[in-house]
Amino acid sequence: KIPCTFQIGVPDLGYLDNQPGHTLKSGSRVALPIWLAEMLAIANTGAVDMDDPSQSSKSFITFDLPPALGNDVIQALKADPRSVPLRDQSAHFYALATHMMELSEEPELSAVLRKTFVSRAAEIALHARKVGGGGSSYHGRDGGGGAGGKGKGKAAKEDNASNLGVGGAGEDFLRGLDEWERKLFRSAHDGTKASKEWMENVKKR
Repeated sequence: KIPCTFQIGVPDLGYLDNQPGHTLKSGSRVALPIWLAEMLAIANTGAVDMDDPSQSSKSFITFDLPPALGNDVIQALKADPRSVPLRDQSAHFYALATHMMELSEEPELSAVLRKTFVSRAAEIALHARKVGGGGSSYHGRDGGGGAGGKGKGKAAKEDNASNLGVGGAGEDFLRGLDEWERKLFRSAHDGTKASKEWMENVKKR
């Protein structure tokens, strides 16, 4: 959900602001699902204000960036993108950020996300080469993303969508990857491992 401010009063929607049966007043701030916020932000009232034409056909709502893209997060990404566990902000951080860029007018956001992607992708590739080149494999863990006990790594099934089980240096970084980054890691890991195996086979011929 994202924080939104209604620009007009809407009858019978007071329950969104803990006032069932009442009109949701203009200026009320509520959190709405992103799909609904997008519809209301794009739509307009169609009303014509003869006294102030500039206020005619205004949007139902305005919205702020969600907490996952709040100022604290953006400033941390500007300082060092690799130090921010994106998964703690949102499991689908890049998908959310890309969607919000399409809706908002935040010129800084695009630059910060570009820097974040480049910096973190390089770090992901580095870890993938270390793991893949060393012949290690990764297995899914219980979805909490914690280090877990020794028995969990053996018992957990390989997870094709969400979790990594990579020990050693950089484990905290890898646990903080969002879903897209985890897919990137797997692709880089598998590519490195396949290349190593191919080279070994060539040497044996």
